Amino acid sequence: MADSGDSYCFACGEKNPIGLHLTFNFDGDKLTVEKNLPREYEGYKGAAHGGIVSTLLDESMCKFINVKYNEQAVTGRLEIRYKYPTPTEQPLKISAWQESQRRNIITMKSAIETSDGTITAEATAKFAVVSLS
Repeated sequence: MADSGDSYCFACGEKNPIGLHLTFNFDGDKLTVEKNLPREYEGYKGAAHGGIVSTLLDESMCKFINVKYNEQAVTGRLEIRYKYPTPTEQPLKISAWQESQRRNIITMKSAIETSDGTITAEATAKFAVVSLS
């Protein structure tokens, strides 16, 4: 997979000691990551903090673009629907896929799912492909 070059990224950086350390799988149409969030990421007992949920959704969509196009992208607009509390200390599957593209603007979707198939949160976002050099 393409590497964004930032090994200290909070979401996916392997060198960040307090990061999420996400590792992604990509099949060409969908990017997925499996994660079991520890209690350190709780907002209240048994439920992940909304900011962590947002990070999981946003990062998976951005990483999709990085991997598929070998490009860097920044979030221009992010809309999240929190449907149920996202549990900590349970297996989660985060998925991201592309909806459309118009020039350098890519519209993405993502979702977090529990092992029983419950979608706890979903997002739609617009990303701008940019050069960060």
